[in-house]
Amino acid sequence: MKILALCTGNPERLPGKSYKTGIFKQPVNGAVMIDDEGLVGDAICNRKHHGGVDQAVYVEGSLTLDWWSRELGRPYEPGTFGENMVISHLDNRVAVGDRFVAGDFVLEVTSCRIPCATFAARMADPTFVKRYTDAARPGIYCRVIKGGVVEAGMPVDHRLFTGEKVTMPELMKTLGRRLSEADWARYLASPIHYKLRALLEAGR
Repeated sequence: MKILALCTGNPERLPGKSYKTGIFKQPVNGAVMIDDEGLVGDAICNRKHHGGVDQAVYVEGSLTLDWWSRELGRPYEPGTFGENMVISHLDNRVAVGDRFVAGDFVLEVTSCRIPCATFAARMADPTFVKRYTDAARPGIYCRVIKGGVVEAGMPVDHRLFTGEKVTMPELMKTLGRRLSEADWARYLASPIHYKLRALLEAGR
């Protein structure tokens, strides 16, 4: 595995919308500094729902994006989904707590991407939230365990979480639903996004 692309965006206004968004990402040439809050210089316009330490870096796997390219009927350009990083030979069957290591740089998976109206507007498809959800191939949010300078082409080591798995498709399917006692305990035993942890704890 290796980093295929690193993408950042500037604040831009969506057609027909009054607000600005950082979802329009473009690949960066050269090295990028990544700290606890993500890629330095990347625009995050709505911090209530985006960014923060537990979704500092949004990762997509090249195998997932290849699937979407076929589904959309056109070549997929890095950054189209608003991702910060594309990793080769990776799909979304990763679990909370999995780590991606590139040199001294370390990411840890916290949760799956949940589609929103901004994403649908970006894709110019009002049905895209449902389409993305039904596909069950969500992108991957990560916290930064150890920051550093990274660039496209760097090798990536995918280190699996050693505890019980909570996979991205499973997490997308179960968000907002009541879990069994066993699943509830399994979710909380993983290093899940702090907002999801708070919701799970409040639900019992």
